[in-house]
Amino acid sequence: MQFSIKGNVVDIFNQAIFFGEVQVEHGRIKKISKIEDKKNNEKFILPGFVDSHVHIESSMLVPAEFARLAVVHGTVATVSDPHEIANVCGMAGVEFMIANGKTVPFKFNFGAPSCVPATIFETAGAALHEKDVETLLQKNEIKYLSELMNFPGVLQGDNEVMKKIAAAKKQHKPIDGHAPGLRGEAAKNYFAAGITTDHECFTAEEALDKLQYGVKILIREGSAARNFEALINLMQDHHGNMMFCSDDKHPDSLVEGHINLLCARAVAKGINVFKVLQAACINPVLHYKLDVGLLRENDCADFILVEDLIDFKTVQTYIDGVLVALDGISLIDAATSGLINHFDCAEKVVADYSIADTGKNEIFVIEAMEGQLITNKLSMQPHIVHGELVSDVVRDVLKIVVVNRYKNTPVAKSFIKNFGLQQGAIASSVAHDSHNIIAVGVDDESICRAVNLVIKGKGGVSAVTLNISNDRVLGLPVAGLMSNENGYTVAANYTAIDTMVKEELGSTLAAPFMTLSFMALLVIPHLKLSDLGLFDGDGFAFID
Repeated sequence: MQFSIKGNVVDIFNQAIFFGEVQVEHGRIKKISKIEDKKNNEKFILPGFVDSHVHIESSMLVPAEFARLAVVHGTVATVSDPHEIANVCGMAGVEFMIANGKTVPFKFNFGAPSCVPATIFETAGAALHEKDVETLLQKNEIKYLSELMNFPGVLQGDNEVMKKIAAAKKQHKPIDGHAPGLRGEAAKNYFAAGITTDHECFTAEEALDKLQYGVKILIREGSAARNFEALINLMQDHHGNMMFCSDDKHPDSLVEGHINLLCARAVAKGINVFKVLQAACINPVLHYKLDVGLLRENDCADFILVEDLIDFKTVQTYIDGVLVALDGISLIDAATSGLINHFDCAEKVVADYSIADTGKNEIFVIEAMEGQLITNKLSMQPHIVHGELVSDVVRDVLKIVVVNRYKNTPVAKSFIKNFGLQQGAIASSVAHDSHNIIAVGVDDESICRAVNLVIKGKGGVSAVTLNISNDRVLGLPVAGLMSNENGYTVAANYTAIDTMVKEELGSTLAAPFMTLSFMALLVIPHLKLSDLGLFDGDGFAFID
């Protein structure tokens, strides 16, 4: 197929814009020509956007459906860590993601998950050992070693961790980092092991510390973790070593926009548009050696047309010369995916959630932080009723639980502040990293109902109120993480349950389900809850 498109060609490499014609032949750019007779109101032609670090599973969509939504916003490729499904289904999960991604014209670039399970302090559904990781890294579809969350293992020279790093180096594939709050000599030693990126910086000072070690800093703006405002000004001087990523993005957020929104916000901050586009389009492709075109002759014809370089509203998206989105409409066909799962626990009873008073004057309480994955560790007086520790709605200290979804074991219980629920409970089988069932609520009966809705469907997110007829659940039958339905339908259903949690239950969080999913993420300080108990992320050990 041959065709040509005229418009204002954005040459990011030479920081130039000229009116020209892009000629495409057999999926590649044959020629880019300058044209003198420029016309008014022409669209801008530029390389497609790349999400430099994303867990597709967090969109609650299978890869094919993620692609359908993302191309509308000019995204042509992702650097995708299948860590979530690997923790549930192991190698079969990674293979499912690769196979499903190949069913659509979109450039998924998957990594080999490095930390499955993420820690030994939780129950996961699978394990990927050094030999498994080495096997994955030999595949052409696997472009890198996924984020090394076990930074203590790197610093201590853990044998298995170092073998995974060596396997990536042998295949000449980059190694992604994950080192929240790591600074100074510890950070230097961590990155000296060969780790090349970090997407966990939540202050500019931390990012600057890591940039001096040659690390690529990813500006993350997802549905819950938002670091754009803290880091964007660094792009003025460090654009060559920065990228944009979403990390975890729920379906309603993906319908609204993707990397294009970050470009618009960066330009509005006064960042030079070429610096912004280098981070959004060029740096991920060069760093990960992706087979993604960069609007050069002989490159793959992966490019977009946008109305302007202010809002970056995408009007056309091409991948390998195929038009995949036009005027806000995805041209990728919807298709029902197969199912894969690992879910084997019985429904619970209300008594499973009770906490007997032991006479302690203070208890540890997790404090959720809006827009952050980190939490605070509080010490507070318990609320005791009839000899049991219960939620205290007045102080916004609610019971939080984690239920093992892989086998029947006792429920882990604690308390959390800042969810703001006034009634009912919410539950989810999306709970990083092992994806057991996590729930928070104002009373044990509501928590039990919310959890059982998830168990009945072998995965999903649920919300319950005082009125049982209002109970709602969004099923996630693919690994308990993703729906196999149309992406736009999933987004609408998610919006409905999210709205219910905020308007009827009273949550004050911007993304209550996404925030809930990270309250079991043990590798992010300071206090989290796994199915095995309350965990101190600083001491990397359980606490009472």
